[in-house]
Amino acid sequence: MSDTPSTVPPKPRFNRVTVDRASQVIVDQIKQLIQDGSLRPGDRLPNERELCQQFGVSRVTVREALRVLEATGLIQVRVGAQGGSFLTAPSPELVGDNLAQLLSLSPITAAAVTEARQIFELGVLPLAIERATPEDIVELRQLVADAKAANAEGIYSTDMSAAFHVRLAGCTHNPAIEAMMHSFRGSLLLSLHEAKNSAANTGTKGVSEHGAIIDALEAKDLDGARTILERHLKRTAARLARVKE
Repeated sequence: MSDTPSTVPPKPRFNRVTVDRASQVIVDQIKQLIQDGSLRPGDRLPNERELCQQFGVSRVTVREALRVLEATGLIQVRVGAQGGSFLTAPSPELVGDNLAQLLSLSPITAAAVTEARQIFELGVLPLAIERATPEDIVELRQLVADAKAANAEGIYSTDMSAAFHVRLAGCTHNPAIEAMMHSFRGSLLLSLHEAKNSAANTGTKGVSEHGAIIDALEAKDLDGARTILERHLKRTAARLARVKE
């Protein structure tokens, strides 16, 4: 048994709040403690009574701040004897959703989204080729199979195309890239919807190209995958250009 005393990390210190919109100040303080490493995923925040004392605010204000933190995915509130507010690690999907909300409020056109996709998706393709696992390939092929079936029944939707491109970015196994691709989803759907309206049988050709991209991905054929994806995205851009005209 070691005689070396265990080191206990210092408890984060909160500053008393004396300004308007106190709940937002509390949120900002906790975010800062997360950024500098004083608070980490799995850590438990002090209970409401202790937070009220440390911040110098009412329980209503503390609860409002906790609701904001929970809504943004920074904490998880658990009930029961071992319950409380625990720090979490936000998923790429949640981060992407928050970014998507910001993008949706910006005057971004479908053509601009497609232009950004040509840079972003082609840029992440080398990592997807390098890191794609057999499980990734199986999931991508299932998405294509579902899309083909929907196309045959006349119920194919642009959501299916968007899902494929988001999942393709997931093959990088890079949370930042996944979050960024998720943030594109809303704008991506807008661009795909406009492109679909400008040409018939968009789904048939697109799904076929998705399948060819998977084949290249599985074969670790970067040049082949890039050629197909570039043609795929350029066709969408051309259709949107016709819509604009």
